[in-house]
Amino acid sequence: MHIPDNYLSPSTCAAMGAVMVPVWALSVKKVKKEITRAKMPLLGIGASFSFLMMMFNVPLPGGTTGHAVGGTLLAILLGPFSACISVSVALLIQALFFGDGGILSFGANCFNMAFVLPFVGYSVYKFIKDRVHSEKGEYIGIALGSYIGINAAALCAAIEFGIQPLLFKNAAGQPLYSPYPLSVSIPAMTIPHLLVAGVVELLFTVAIFAFIKKVSPGTIYEGAREKGKAVYGLIAALILLTPLGLLATGTAWGEWGADEIKEVVSNGSALGFIPEEMKSGINFEAIMPDYSVAGIPEAAGYILSAVAGVAVLLILFKIISSFKKTNHSIHE
Repeated sequence: MHIPDNYLSPSTCAAMGAVMVPVWALSVKKVKKEITRAKMPLLGIGASFSFLMMMFNVPLPGGTTGHAVGGTLLAILLGPFSACISVSVALLIQALFFGDGGILSFGANCFNMAFVLPFVGYSVYKFIKDRVHSEKGEYIGIALGSYIGINAAALCAAIEFGIQPLLFKNAAGQPLYSPYPLSVSIPAMTIPHLLVAGVVELLFTVAIFAFIKKVSPGTIYEGAREKGKAVYGLIAALILLTPLGLLATGTAWGEWGADEIKEVVSNGSALGFIPEEMKSGINFEAIMPDYSVAGIPEAAGYILSAVAGVAVLLILFKIISSFKKTNHSIHE
């Protein structure tokens, strides 16, 4: 679901970024007001969970791959505005350090995964939880919220892909950016997410929420802080398990490089050309492209990338918390 650069036109990227600016501004305002200095580092923990979950690629129908995001999980644990900030920062680290998601398309990726996903997921969760007053209702809300949230995000990404060939063509009528119309992009994105990726998101969300609620309720409820180290233990375990994401072969739909999109088969035939702007567009070189490190085994590079990403996120939010004035507001 990470849209690379050159799949969306600069004007589309600018429009999506413009939409996110007030969302980020409001989210920062809400976080400053509602998250205490003591709980601010939890945004780093949340960003780390999201970052790691996105490294666990799973095979999807059609020969592509996908992953969980954790947006609804973070919205439930910290609130949707905090989730927006955490996932946005995780996406920024992925784009800058690992080339996962584009630089120009950062706003679009944040719209889908840091805005639509957590807010839709949280709204579904809250709707159910407020009407089914039991632990069962809470978990039904978590399950359905996470499933619907990621599928809403996938649909938005599909629409962003699909409008490109309608709006941006060369003189010969060939698409300049993403070449697949809505009739292709929507089923290609939504069906695999409905069948597999949404279920993976649901399982990750429910399992991690249940674990955190058991070992560190203070992460969810202000007060109790016992066994908080177990949360860091879970992060460490996920880091060690990230190479499992390498078992899923193939490329996520809509994330092909310019060198391979010509051969991508859709509706029984290969595309047969490379959109012009994919050849001449932005080509950002990440420090550790595709979570790899030159000269070491792929699995080791994946683990090292996970360590680096998590370390940056935890340190970044720890630094941010040091600048926050002490207050007594709590997230509800």
